[in-house]
Amino acid sequence: MKQTKRILRILFILASIGSLAFVPWILVKAWILPLPDTVQEQVNEAIDYGFDGMVVYVDEAGQPPAFYSAGWHDRKKKIPARPDALFKIASIGKLYVAVAIAKLANDKRLSLDNTLADYFPELVGKIEYAERITLRLMVQHRSGIPNFIDNPAYWENRPNFNEEALELAIEMPTSFEPDEDYEYSNTNYLLLTRIIDKVVGYNHNQYIKEEILIPLQLNNTYASLNEVNIDNVMSGYYVGEEQDFKTEEQGILATAADVGTFLRALNDGSLFNEGEQEIYSSIYVYEHTGLIVGYQSIAKYHKDIDTVVIQFNNTTNFDGYNWNLAEIMYSRIIKILRKE
Repeated sequence: MKQTKRILRILFILASIGSLAFVPWILVKAWILPLPDTVQEQVNEAIDYGFDGMVVYVDEAGQPPAFYSAGWHDRKKKIPARPDALFKIASIGKLYVAVAIAKLANDKRLSLDNTLADYFPELVGKIEYAERITLRLMVQHRSGIPNFIDNPAYWENRPNFNEEALELAIEMPTSFEPDEDYEYSNTNYLLLTRIIDKVVGYNHNQYIKEEILIPLQLNNTYASLNEVNIDNVMSGYYVGEEQDFKTEEQGILATAADVGTFLRALNDGSLFNEGEQEIYSSIYVYEHTGLIVGYQSIAKYHKDIDTVVIQFNNTTNFDGYNWNLAEIMYSRIIKILRKE
């Protein structure tokens, strides 16, 4: 028995040593290194870990906004990162859509308890449980409608939020019955934007512009690459590839300052008219992240220090490494701000 225990102990030790080979030591290093004194030093340090470029916006209450950048705006042309660059904010755009839904619900132009079938009866039989999936469940990612990017065919040409993307979701089985679980799904928001189009009678991007962008004077937020000078868009890269992905149409573009101004107004309530914030608080969150090919972003408000921090970086992969590294860099920036 003693001999068996000794052998098992040795095997356990050897297995433990062997497992160390799979520890992401660069992430550990990034986490445990002493904090630099300034946000700019931390942003500079991020470039040393393989990010091509990074932009950070900090809005501390009572102080003018601060901007930080490092690395490349355009790697090929050797243009340094620009704090005023346009960036593809990806899923951060869901905050804008959720606000639009709350405003329309407050104005009684739609009901959160209406179903997908109420707005698109043609989807009955194509999307399972369409008669039971409410707008509220779609906003909250509790509809069970599958995420179109989980269809392997999506990666053949990566369609934007369009009919082709919806067809990819329709091809997939439902994830669960409505309100039985949670699963983040871009398809929910594709359908919500189409519902806004139908309710207001024109494009949802115009409605968002009228109700959010213009009131907040967000003059550097755009719905499409067609509206901007492509040279002002930060290049986007995928690890191991030379291609610059900035010319791909992938939703809202904005500067870090515009996203920061929006997030401050979202969290302090100044974005909302009477009754709207109560509706919004019941359906969605007050912070978000974004990830598409070439672009990842973090937008959060930190109540304990009354500070909004936006972080953009333009180097991605989808195995989680770069995302985890970006979150580590972000958390270290927050620690620096708290120390101040």
